[in-house]
Amino acid sequence: MYARALSAAVQGIDAYSVKVEIHLENTNVPTYTTVGLPDSAVRESRERVSAAVKNSGFLFPPKKVTVNLAPASIRKEGSAFDLPIALGFLAATGQLSKDRLDSVFALGELSLDGKLRPVRGALPIAVELGKHSVDGLVIAAANAGEAAMVEGLNVYPARNLREVVSFLNGESTIDPIKVDVESLFDEGMKYPVDFYDVRGQEQAKRALEVSSAGGHNVLMIGPPGSGKTMLAKRLPTIMPPLSFEEAIETTKIYSVAGLLPSQMPLLSVRPFRNPHHTISDAGLIGGGQFPRPGEVSLAHKGVLFLDELPEFKKNVLEVLRQPVEDGEVTITRTKMSITYPANFNLVTAMNPCPCGYYGHPSRECRCSATMVQKYLGHVSGPLLDRIDIHIEVPAVEYKDLTAETGGDSSAVIRDRVMAARQIQSERFKHIESLYVNADMGSREVRKFCHINKDGNNLLKTAIDSMGLSARAYDRIIKVSRTIADLEGSSDIKPEHLAEAIQYRSLDRELWL
Repeated sequence: MYARALSAAVQGIDAYSVKVEIHLENTNVPTYTTVGLPDSAVRESRERVSAAVKNSGFLFPPKKVTVNLAPASIRKEGSAFDLPIALGFLAATGQLSKDRLDSVFALGELSLDGKLRPVRGALPIAVELGKHSVDGLVIAAANAGEAAMVEGLNVYPARNLREVVSFLNGESTIDPIKVDVESLFDEGMKYPVDFYDVRGQEQAKRALEVSSAGGHNVLMIGPPGSGKTMLAKRLPTIMPPLSFEEAIETTKIYSVAGLLPSQMPLLSVRPFRNPHHTISDAGLIGGGQFPRPGEVSLAHKGVLFLDELPEFKKNVLEVLRQPVEDGEVTITRTKMSITYPANFNLVTAMNPCPCGYYGHPSRECRCSATMVQKYLGHVSGPLLDRIDIHIEVPAVEYKDLTAETGGDSSAVIRDRVMAARQIQSERFKHIESLYVNADMGSREVRKFCHINKDGNNLLKTAIDSMGLSARAYDRIIKVSRTIADLEGSSDIKPEHLAEAIQYRSLDRELWL
């Protein structure tokens, strides 16, 4: 007796279809074998499937059962194959009609009483199925919302195995779920924080506006309590809203990682990730026997905030170089190599010295020059070169703390940012995979960043006095291009370059 059910699995944030084949033979000694490179969770489906079938009122006759997951050359993981294995077994034993099993995909973990539980990766699988002509996807109700984000794919939410069998036998109906994507985006734009809440720190707010407009990475330097974390948490509120394509790509990562909230089938706001400084390199970049996305991928299209930057382990900071430069991270293991997207705004913060009060107007610093130098030395030069904007965040004065207004709101700043982004969109419309000034290469810098004689003289003086690297030189020009875009200027003027040079605090003699 033979039957086949259709399912799917994820590899990275992409999915591929899997044919679940069931073969039954009469035997004196019942056996159950799963082949097709299954992991332990897949092999354990034997106990879950047999109990779920029996407790749902169906027969599980004692036979030799062989389950094949094709293609057999790709390793399978997770419990999502429980439902298709159960359906294939019921079809092979004549308890389920085979008619619809060739066109309906199934996905879900089974509890011992036959209830369907959610699984990881429902959205990437739905995206892949949406590219093909299929009758629909049967999935646990808890996963149905995220899978229904794909237009043109019928997603049937089910609560248990008996309900699925009744539906596929034509004895009952399950209405495909519908999701109002527009309302999800409207809800998502209601941020709980706002730049209006920040008192003082006008220079830092200006720097974050430039960062958001051009996609530039930021390092904030200031004493404890100056508002660095408060500022960083508000950066997503001034970034342009996610497009639907960006939201789908970001949500796929959270779906694969199993971090998508059940009440939020689509991430409609830019993510903000703030890992602790004790995080490992695998936690930051991603890893595991079956590589999972790390913090750099969870921050995709959003903000990765590293507070107390020198407290992070040096090897952890060094692995940031590839994703910061390339916008993606590749994790290689013995049996596989997976690439996850990691295009984020890096925002970092640090104290000026170990005690935090170097240069403070009213607090005495207890650190020696050697201690300060050693503290700053925890952050390597190559990593600092990849951070476009270094900005000092001084202690807030009393008059600023008691001010009645906090300046422009996030909505007002976001409008200016979006106007600058529109200019960049027009500039790069004929260049593939280039959207913001921070992504420009040397060729684009030469083409779009023209500097007059006065500007060149200013840059020469800055480079000679600050000893800037070639990469830092490029960063200054890119930031000045963004500043010019915020002012609606087609040319980079000396004042734009002067402001960009001021955003290289750690390159000044004060910090060397």
